[in-house]
Amino acid sequence: MNPLDPSSTPSLPASGLRHNETFQHKLEQFNPGMVWLDAHGHVIAFNDVAAQILGPAGEQSLGVAQDKLLGMDVLELHPEKSRDKLRFLLQSKEPTGCPVKSPPPVAMMINIPDRILMIKVSKMAGNQGPCGTCMIFYDVTDITTEPVEPPQINREAAPRRLFKIPVYQRNRVILIDLKDVVRFQGDGHYTTIVTQSEHYLSNLSLSDLERRLDSSIYLRVHRSHIVSLAFAVELIRAEENVSLIMADTQRTPVPVSRTRATQLKEMLGVI
Repeated sequence: MNPLDPSSTPSLPASGLRHNETFQHKLEQFNPGMVWLDAHGHVIAFNDVAAQILGPAGEQSLGVAQDKLLGMDVLELHPEKSRDKLRFLLQSKEPTGCPVKSPPPVAMMINIPDRILMIKVSKMAGNQGPCGTCMIFYDVTDITTEPVEPPQINREAAPRRLFKIPVYQRNRVILIDLKDVVRFQGDGHYTTIVTQSEHYLSNLSLSDLERRLDSSIYLRVHRSHIVSLAFAVELIRAEENVSLIMADTQRTPVPVSRTRATQLKEMLGVI
């Protein structure tokens, strides 16, 4: 079963069905990128879509021409901050011991520039057992981010701003509307996305997200927390500690670091 194939997965709850059907329909129209890897994770073949993605990546990050990509370790084609996630995806194994059980897809951002990919890895087996990997990916940048703004003179182009976040849930890839997000809570390379009624786990790190959020609405108040100021309910100060109560179902208190407390008060208009 391919989790990116809408015909092979169960239905979503009625509340999200129509929206997700639209997204799944868009996925059907995409040409997936496909990369064949040997047993050691080296590129041995790719289709034209993957060549269009990996070619610029190799040239920009490594200075390697497209015709030199074959034989390279696929990890080297991704920025260092993304390699641990990709390594985990490539090396993950089924607890029951099945050597070709495929893990769920992940969302990743890569520097070509700042594309958002949904990546699925399928382990391959031959007569002698496991023999390599087929990596399949969909470039969902255009349906999750706003168009890139032209750079100002002598300044680099700003990263494309997110308006939807792809996550994997109930064997489906779904898109979370950014306007519905109350807060983000980071844990290493992963982030919990909290709306008023749901929690979602995202593969995108808090740093990945922070660079692509509207800083007039979303503020990183702590190394592990980004909040949407639109959902802030109450600002609490207890001795030297400041926290912000958010409008999720638990009315969660989010800690505010000392370095961000002044900025938060200014943005909330608190004297």
